[in-house]
Amino acid sequence: MHGPADSRIYLQPLAMLRGLSASRAVKAGQALWLAGGPLAFTIIKIIFREGGSRQGERLVPVGGLASAIADLSGPGQTEISGLLRRISAVRPALACAGRVVSKWQRPLLQGIVNVTPDSFSDGYDSPDKAISHAHQLIGEGADIIDIGGESTRPGAEKISVRQELDRVLPVIEGLADSAVPLSIDSRNAEVMAEALKAGASIVNDVTALTHDKDSLDIVARADCPVILMHSLGSPDRMQDRPQYDDVVLDIYDYLAGRLEICQNAGIDRDRLIIDPGIGFGKTVAHNMALIRGLGLFHGLGVPLLLGASRKSFIGHLTGEKAAASRLGGSLAAGQAGYDRGVQILRVHDVRQSRQARDMWVASGK
Repeated sequence: MHGPADSRIYLQPLAMLRGLSASRAVKAGQALWLAGGPLAFTIIKIIFREGGSRQGERLVPVGGLASAIADLSGPGQTEISGLLRRISAVRPALACAGRVVSKWQRPLLQGIVNVTPDSFSDGYDSPDKAISHAHQLIGEGADIIDIGGESTRPGAEKISVRQELDRVLPVIEGLADSAVPLSIDSRNAEVMAEALKAGASIVNDVTALTHDKDSLDIVARADCPVILMHSLGSPDRMQDRPQYDDVVLDIYDYLAGRLEICQNAGIDRDRLIIDPGIGFGKTVAHNMALIRGLGLFHGLGVPLLLGASRKSFIGHLTGEKAAASRLGGSLAAGQAGYDRGVQILRVHDVRQSRQARDMWVASGK
């Protein structure tokens, strides 16, 4: 569990607007932009925490924020003002290997390519099959291709670094000239380093650079974007009765701590992306609380990624046992993320997800 020992304040933006309504509300002082737009929020939930539990909440219209802040003590005023700045600030453009990939005009789709015969869904047992699938996802509209060689599904067994390298390096080399950036999904520093040399330009670590003591240095020297995900325990044990004081606030605090550690290690904040880690050491109730509370994570001031595609909590909620048949639930989870300002969605079904994303964008104009 990751609960603070002191008093803390959190802000969760609510009641989102888009398009002309958002612009008019912001101009009238009744809304603030979320991460620079296109969403704007009209209500803020102020959450007060003491130790491990919430001590109170207030719903405040944006137009009444000045009065609400004035009622707080000096430190509280400073903390809320800083959070509001981070929530509203335009996110820096995502740069990969010296070129800008996105200025966040729309959410990005990160297509999943697992070179793992034991993945819970869509694992490939040969580089050629994985490369072919990656090309298919790029053709369907993937903005990033995420390549992983070690299954981190619940109950997965650990493999050697050599096995992981043998799986992912041929795929990365085969895709090095692709039109979209490649991310390496690994928790091992040696794999990160070799993948970056081979052509990957983003690191995606399910342990937020905690599993391998050399990871921080590898990423700092590479000066590449890195996705910091929360997970509770190792893959083989993470679903053994996971517990939190407050799952949303605990994970927020954990990621805040990891962002600070990364910055202290020389990783520029503009390179950092966070992922609350749906399904990694969470119950169904935990996962749903995180999806409902996604807006709160914008208080960390960096892009937010959601990875809910085909995961087991969708099956528990809908009764769909087959992972490959959870498309409808995956699309719904993705839209819930878009409605809360998620900037990257990690998906298996790129073609359908692109359609859903593009319709969401068009409906808000």
